[in-house]
Amino acid sequence: QLKLVESGGGLVRPGGSLTLSCTTTQYTLEYYAVGWFRQAPGKGREGVSWISSTDDSTWYADSVKGRSTVSRDNAKNAAYLKIDALKPEDAGTYYCGADLWGSSWSPDESEYDYWGQGTQVSVSA
Repeated sequence: QLKLVESGGGLVRPGGSLTLSCTTTQYTLEYYAVGWFRQAPGKGREGVSWISSTDDSTWYADSVKGRSTVSRDNAKNAAYLKIDALKPEDAGTYYCGADLWGSSWSPDESEYDYWGQGTQVSVSA
């Protein structure tokens, strides 16, 4: 069982940046694609970004494209999502999901084998 732990959330001013981490200590993350999703209060979970398990290909939602970077460090069993120029609409709970041998972005949450507990991001002056 892969246990994912998100971290790095917090309160950030509009225009600021943050880097979210998704880590596992029990098993390697190397064979899993990692998807980042967020859920704003009262809304459904939406895909934000994704990185492949095979060739480091990536995907970004239009809402964060150009101001975010998804990456991974397999030696550290970690994946990261950096978002710059944060906007109030970026606020929500961010979750990472792991998809074994995932090679293409999927917005279908059932495609992801494991999920973290989420980390809260607030964007406010």
